[in-house]
Amino acid sequence: MADTQTAAPQQPAGAAAPGAGAPSASAPAGKAPPKRVLIVVGVIAAAALFAGGRMWYRSHNFVDTENAYVTGHVHPISSRIPGVVTKVLFDDNQLVQAGSVLAELDPADQGVRIEQIQAQIASAQQQIVQADAAIQQAKAQASAAKAQVAQSQANLVRANQDAERFGQLYNTQMKAVSKAEVDAATAARAAASADVTARRDNASAAQAQIAAATSARGVLEAQVKVLQAQLKDARQQLGYNRILAPVTGRIGKKSIEVGARVQPGQQLAAIVQDDVWVTANFKETQLPGIVVGQEVKVEVDALPDHELVGRVDSFSPASGNQFALLPADNATGNFTKIVQRVPVKITFRPEDLKKYAGRLAPGMSTVVEIDLRQKVAQAPAQVRTAAAAN
Repeated sequence: MADTQTAAPQQPAGAAAPGAGAPSASAPAGKAPPKRVLIVVGVIAAAALFAGGRMWYRSHNFVDTENAYVTGHVHPISSRIPGVVTKVLFDDNQLVQAGSVLAELDPADQGVRIEQIQAQIASAQQQIVQADAAIQQAKAQASAAKAQVAQSQANLVRANQDAERFGQLYNTQMKAVSKAEVDAATAARAAASADVTARRDNASAAQAQIAAATSARGVLEAQVKVLQAQLKDARQQLGYNRILAPVTGRIGKKSIEVGARVQPGQQLAAIVQDDVWVTANFKETQLPGIVVGQEVKVEVDALPDHELVGRVDSFSPASGNQFALLPADNATGNFTKIVQRVPVKITFRPEDLKKYAGRLAPGMSTVVEIDLRQKVAQAPAQVRTAAAAN
């Protein structure tokens, strides 16, 4: 049986089968990228082109800044006079009207001062009455002195006549009167002349007394006017015991309580008006396309779902660096050019201010955006300026 079996041909173990190691004729020379990769690359390229185009478009047609804040009128409330607070008639965040009483001070000190001045005025007025009486007395004395002068002048005329008459009756040819009578007449003339001089001096003294009394009265009248001015000031000081609201707005930063002693100029509270605006600090390179009157899109962080519309109102006369407490000194040797920022005032529409009254507070952060493609007509002031320049 072993002889009948045919031995199978044996091959070496390492020999490969015919055609096993030869490359397939149908296989491609290089493998192509998957179609999905091409789609992703195309989408990325399209997105990059869209983003670049959008950035170019916005950079040429829009300017915006996040360096913008709501600004408003904040009025400090203070007392004009020192005093002790007796009433406080407002609370934090309360809406107050212009002229309303916010607080009251103790009026006792001002009341005492008014009474003192009134007493001084009454005393001065009594002195004026006495001065009037003194003037009348001096005038009467002056009138009597004038009458005495006239009388003494008449006596002098008579004494002159007597002396001349006795002189004619007593001479070398005729001695109708005695020498004693002539001497008496001469002496009487001299006495009459001296009396006239004395009477005139008395009249002058009386006139001087009138002038002195009148001057004293004028001093008293001036003193009364000074006291009346002091009285008016004291009454004003008494009125200052009531601290009034200068404007209509909302109370903030309250620091006054009953019983506290306040000093003039001490800030007791602040009133913030609802008439607010936005101060946007644009780069100086952004200013060429901004014109007064352009509409501005304003996004307030406190009102994320409300887009407000403002208007470019005016430009600051200098950059923020110029108004800084310590501006940079560019004259030093380590100068580095830095793009400066210029504040631009942007006002809200009246209807927005009314709608969001109390919601727009000074200090809030905003984002503003201006479309440079707007066509804004020149304001009359700008037209006049341009005409003057030409």
